Amino acid sequence: MNVKRLTPPLLMALAVSSVCTLALSRKIAHGAAPIATVGYVVPVHAFAAGDVLKADGVQLAQWPENRPVQGAFLKTTDVVGRALLYPVDANQPLTDKLLSAPGAGPGLAARIPEGMRAIALKTDEVMGVAGFLTPGSHIDVLVTYRTDKVPDPRTVTVLQNAEVLAAGQQVQPDPQGKPSTVSVVTLLLAPQDAERAVLASSQGTIHFVMRSGADHGQSHDQGVGLAQLADPNAPMPVEAPPTPVVIAAKPAAPPAAPKLQRQSTVEIFSGDKQSTATFTDGAR
Repeated sequence: MNVKRLTPPLLMALAVSSVCTLALSRKIAHGAAPIATVGYVVPVHAFAAGDVLKADGVQLAQWPENRPVQGAFLKTTDVVGRALLYPVDANQPLTDKLLSAPGAGPGLAARIPEGMRAIALKTDEVMGVAGFLTPGSHIDVLVTYRTDKVPDPRTVTVLQNAEVLAAGQQVQPDPQGKPSTVSVVTLLLAPQDAERAVLASSQGTIHFVMRSGADHGQSHDQGVGLAQLADPNAPMPVEAPPTPVVIAAKPAAPPAAPKLQRQSTVEIFSGDKQSTATFTDGAR
């Protein structure tokens, strides 16, 4: 082996390795470049839904600026006095979707998002799915009713994927998951769905059907009547459309009678002269 020929490459490799080691050691000694951060409002400890945030319950925490949180707050004064719509953990950045609207106040009203409505419906142990309806459950609302045109009862789904806002006066699920029987269930609905719920509860018996919280599908079935219990393929009876009301046209006023004209002739004597004059007057 020719040692003299290998010596220069070895020396060059040793020099390059020394330079790289020196540069890396200097970089470690000076530390990596600082990452820019931004201060987001976070709770100092865990809060439950419905809790009202106070000044001593929130603080600013630094967050990487290159990983922004949509809807987060930069000032603690923006969240003080607002209630939480959902539970949060300590040091979790607070966002606008987690909080009630400013000025909504505490209580159940604070948990109603803008544009939504809360409506209470009576229930019993059967209708309430044996007490397993808890705040946060998602249900369908069914109604069984009769009409004058179709006296046989029919059952249809009037609401789908409605969220249970409160069960009785309970706005939070039981920590241990224990069911509780309640007589009133409060649903979070859009205004139009709230109208449907009121109408359904006044027309017949309503029932609640629980669904998975991850199931957001919509059913388009036409309901079921007595005929469908024996034959699922039997058509649903169709209610006859109401008889149209014909409004009689207002009779035209009779034409006005023509006016009759009367003429009068008068003889005029002036000395030895005589003349006549004719006058016309109107009369019916």
